[in-house]
Amino acid sequence: MNKETAVASEVLPAFQSKIDAGAARVGIIGLGYVGLPLALLFAREGLTVSGFDLDPEKVAKLRRRESYIRHIAPTTIAEQVDQKRFEATTDFAHLKDMHAILICVPTPLDSHREPDLSFVRSTAEAIVPHLQRGQLVVLESTTYPGTTEEVVLPILERSGLKCPVSSYATNGFEVTAGEGQEADFLLAFSPEREDPGNKQFQTHQLPKVVGGINASSARAAQALYAQAFEKTFLVSSTRAAEMTKILENTYRCVNIALVNELKLLCLRMGIDIWEVIEAAKTKPFGFAAFYPGPGLGGHCIPIDPFYLTWKAREYEFHTRFIELAGEINSSMPEHVVASAANALNQRKQCLQGARILVLGLAYKRDIDDARESPSLRIIELLQDEGARVDYHDPYFPHLTKMRKYNFDLESVDLSPEILAQYDAVVIATDHSSYDYQAIVRHARLVVDTRNATHAVQEHREKIVRC
Repeated sequence: MNKETAVASEVLPAFQSKIDAGAARVGIIGLGYVGLPLALLFAREGLTVSGFDLDPEKVAKLRRRESYIRHIAPTTIAEQVDQKRFEATTDFAHLKDMHAILICVPTPLDSHREPDLSFVRSTAEAIVPHLQRGQLVVLESTTYPGTTEEVVLPILERSGLKCPVSSYATNGFEVTAGEGQEADFLLAFSPEREDPGNKQFQTHQLPKVVGGINASSARAAQALYAQAFEKTFLVSSTRAAEMTKILENTYRCVNIALVNELKLLCLRMGIDIWEVIEAAKTKPFGFAAFYPGPGLGGHCIPIDPFYLTWKAREYEFHTRFIELAGEINSSMPEHVVASAANALNQRKQCLQGARILVLGLAYKRDIDDARESPSLRIIELLQDEGARVDYHDPYFPHLTKMRKYNFDLESVDLSPEILAQYDAVVIATDHSSYDYQAIVRHARLVVDTRNATHAVQEHREKIVRC
């Protein structure tokens, strides 16, 4: 065995020894809704964590022990900073001091609804000058099967270090075959499973799926995540791990599309789809309840199925079912605007020139996350039709420039006098802080996309459910 091989074969034991000694330093690139909770979780479990982000404002806030994500308390940040378990920086040169580097950057769609991996590529390129022998790199960003192996690996190997791709077997809890894989560095994929606002499941309670480029990479990633997560589950490749996350979100996308389509049918048939769902979910097996709405939001469900359909074309496979689901969900904001226009017409009013108040910008209840929110598309469509649009959201006092939208709007008050000024109020997000009784009482017309007014008994003639 030559010197280089000897060094390479010691990569996994050396990494494992750092984990076992509690001396592993973890770098997390991207301090958003995924990266920051992950960084704080590792820090809370006793690891030393450095968070890397290109946004100097985020880094400055974290250094001041401030939070920019509502469900993360400033005290949580302060505790880890004060104990010197967590620090934030914009200086990527410090990556060379990390034992593990986790990539948690956005993977949006471009204007043609095709995967935009620019953030993943640029992050991998930023790692290259600082990549060290024995380091573990893990991609957490949701993407199509093959990204880690076909995109990230070739970029990292420009450093001159190698991580050979090789097969291995696993029973879900340990690698059962594939011993002795030599590598200069380690590379794995482990999909994030964050669900902002979910109080039932905390980050550390969600089983961590892990797939490696080779057996050593899989073992190293499992050892790392086992320090902070209650359970880990090994799959046999990075591709299988990537497909796992795509399956999870495509499952939800397809089922939501189904109930959205049934909602449109039930509206024509005079049937309450919400009542039907409540009845169906009394069956203790064979049925999982999904609910209709104004469209899909968040970083995962509206995007991930399109990553899969794009990749499928490489294999000359047409994912008709998934694409149809995407089309149905994407069309729901148009349905909301058409319902509002029809409701105004019945009151001998025109949408053009009408004053419309949209309630809720967040993509779901009680969070401060508006990524891919259907509310934004609804506002855009209403403005295109000539309506004068305002909004209210307790988590967004003003609208800043986003990737797709640039509205110059501020959240209005919800006083009885202000509600009465609008020709229609559209409930796009059903925040629990809203007083729906008062909203219906004082509004002239309420277009309810979330069944938020189901318990309101008075003035139901004002409510249009869509």
